[in-house]
Amino acid sequence: MMKKNDFQTGLRLLAIVVSVGVITNIHNLANAKETPPIFADITIDRQFSPDPLVVRGMSGGSVPASTVNGGNKTQTGACSGFVDKEADHNLKLLNKFDYLKVQAQSPADTTMMIKGPGGTWCNDDLDGKNPGIVGEWLKGTYKIWVGSYEKGKYLPYTLKITEDK
Repeated sequence: MMKKNDFQTGLRLLAIVVSVGVITNIHNLANAKETPPIFADITIDRQFSPDPLVVRGMSGGSVPASTVNGGNKTQTGACSGFVDKEADHNLKLLNKFDYLKVQAQSPADTTMMIKGPGGTWCNDDLDGKNPGIVGEWLKGTYKIWVGSYEKGKYLPYTLKITEDK
């Protein structure tokens, strides 16, 4: 038979364990908001929040971007660098955007290729050594690759998506 003191001690221990678990979950949620997800797929509508929306990834791969694209030239630049066969991110736009900017920022020179409704766009150096695509975007799903200039070299990047000009 359990004594009253044992029961109270057990309740105190349970309260401590539950409190630690709640504090840990709150801490993890706070940190999750501070650290953008890696290789996340994104679905947005106009006037999304937060703006800019930020996700992370590792650029590069072993396949030439021009091979994945099926050609080298696009209206926004050449498809250069090396990427993975599969896209790093899928961006689903629930509506047409009159203006949207998608830009990768990395400590090293990276490239970008985007395939979606209306075509394929490649870029290298929209802003310094950071690639990006800016302009009008149709409703639909876009595949995004971030590449590296060296085959098999993987570099960290941050992908920022914004409606701000």
